Amino acid sequence: MYDVATNLHKIKDNLPKGVELIAISKYHPKAYIEAAYNEGQRIFGESHVQELQGKVGELPEDIEWHFIGHLQTNKVKYIAPYISMIQSVDSVKLLKEINKQAAKHNRVINVLLELHIAEEETKYGFTLDLCREWLASGELNELQNVHISGLMMMASNTDDEAQVKAEMMAAANFFDEIKAKYFADDAAFKERSWGMSQDYDIALACRSTMIRVGTAIFGPRVY
Repeated sequence: MYDVATNLHKIKDNLPKGVELIAISKYHPKAYIEAAYNEGQRIFGESHVQELQGKVGELPEDIEWHFIGHLQTNKVKYIAPYISMIQSVDSVKLLKEINKQAAKHNRVINVLLELHIAEEETKYGFTLDLCREWLASGELNELQNVHISGLMMMASNTDDEAQVKAEMMAAANFFDEIKAKYFADDAAFKERSWGMSQDYDIALACRSTMIRVGTAIFGPRVY
């Protein structure tokens, strides 16, 4: 078994104040999650509804589960009763479905709007202009059962650190723009989720408040 405890502390003990570690546990066995849990980790990220469902039923109830992958609207109902945050909200359609399903359970679900800044076509998310357009429409005020807590993005999968930094800074600057314009009075609109195992150091320099780290804690994925 990978030395989860040592890996976890290596990252967690060096994080700046105010930065949260999301331990990405997708494709990793429950024993690895338990090892991290026993070291005090409480927030875990999953990206497949079926896999998440299996883990939720067999792991401690005080775990905060974050959904971090592309989420189909027809799957929202399965996680709406318990999910702590959906980080990967990549369309207005999905946002409305989360609101609808959260209302059925008398909950307000925290979400992050996923930005599409990277150049890769395979990435999901709002373009900056589409996000501006939607916020300006005022539709957000009709969604009583979701709370937009901030933004999420994935940088390009490249070794070019300058490009990764530029993309993350674009997200950070956009956060500042919409915070001032639409969320100035909402102290809970504060999360900037970018940075993974290979680039979280850059992300921290780009004002990230949430890093999503899997491989650096749990080792290679077990498919």
